[in-house]
Amino acid sequence: MLFLPREEGQGLVEYALILVLVAIVVIVILALLGPAIGNIFSNIVSNV
Repeated sequence: MLFLPREEGQGLVEYALILVLVAIVVIVILALLGPAIGNIFSNIVSNV
């Protein structure tokens, strides 16, 4: 216990990785559901 490793920048890297994973998931969901959502809004606008 005389030498403890320094872990100052580790938290920032972990938060960055989580942010990247969330961004990838959002991009995949939008790529898959984007056309369907666009059609729904087009139907709403044409009915109004």
